[in-house]
Amino acid sequence: MIVGVLKETAEHERRVALTPEVTAQLVKQELEIWVEEGAGLGSNFPDAEYEESGAKIAESRDKVLSECDILLTIQTPDEADIKKLKKGAILICFLWALQHPELVELLKEQGITGMGMDAVPRISRAQNMDALSSMSSIAGYKSALIAANELDKYLPMMMTAAGTIPPAKTLVLGAGVAGLQAIATLRRLGAVVEAFDIRPEVKEQVESLGAKFVEVELGDDETQTEGGYAKELDKSKQELQREAIHKHARKSDIVITTALIPGRPAPILITEEMVKDMAPGSVIVDIASENGGNCELTEHGKTVEKYGVSIVGPYNLPSQLSLHASKLYSKNMVALLNLLLEDGKPNFNFEDEIIKNTTITHQGEVISPMLKE
Repeated sequence: MIVGVLKETAEHERRVALTPEVTAQLVKQELEIWVEEGAGLGSNFPDAEYEESGAKIAESRDKVLSECDILLTIQTPDEADIKKLKKGAILICFLWALQHPELVELLKEQGITGMGMDAVPRISRAQNMDALSSMSSIAGYKSALIAANELDKYLPMMMTAAGTIPPAKTLVLGAGVAGLQAIATLRRLGAVVEAFDIRPEVKEQVESLGAKFVEVELGDDETQTEGGYAKELDKSKQELQREAIHKHARKSDIVITTALIPGRPAPILITEEMVKDMAPGSVIVDIASENGGNCELTEHGKTVEKYGVSIVGPYNLPSQLSLHASKLYSKNMVALLNLLLEDGKPNFNFEDEIIKNTTITHQGEVISPMLKE
């Protein structure tokens, strides 16, 4: 079995799908690893380290594509690359199939088995394969650092001869993996942190990190999916949510937004009116900007100033910590491969919940229950 690793070509993407450390593990399992020349340079893994781990460095991208049985990437390869894969090849990467039906059709037409790292189910047995959580943790950490850098104030309380400076007040919207990591990082930096989430189940986690949980009475409706994601609220509940957010955002120096709904644009949590009410010099870091943003005024890839408030819509936060992001993603990847491969060959056991949910297409058919629904 030849496992191919490509150099990522998407803008702002510096990660690599396999690190030399994990490559060595796969070589010991008698898999042949072909790595495109320079694939790891963006994450500070030179070709020499891959060669030492037992990989073959391929000078030609086309050779990796045409010869590999399994292709591992971060971002989805473009259409031209996918068409160079041989029929029956397996592509494992972030596919985001719900948002890209044309990609699903292409994979079916080409006879490619597509496995989405974004589709790994959030169950305890799949935790070591959960690349979304790995990358979200990095995004949450980095968002707090960006906010601290943009703010023209101290984050911790400072007692000086010239007087005492109170700590910065911060608000984190969404207490999933990214939000919890943002909370933890802001607390380490000394800020006072409040957090809001429509899921009351996360209150204990928020408080365990030393933050105050903002509670809103939303009734007894179910507020999260089976996978643990927040559900979209009806209009009356959205209004209650916005009122609470408005009240707390008004007095915050920093707001970090992390709310995403799988397969849908990011929900608007911060309206223009709320931004107008924030103090000049305040900062919003919108982690969800790639999916449209949680702030009505976010511009993806830019830092803009509106009504005296800096609004940051960052590109690809995990890629900004590319070395550790690659290490975590690579370990997620090898955990999935260890489940998929049996005696060195792929075994698509669709009785297994992880294989069934992660596999988007196989042998020209849609497998994913998420897509079928």
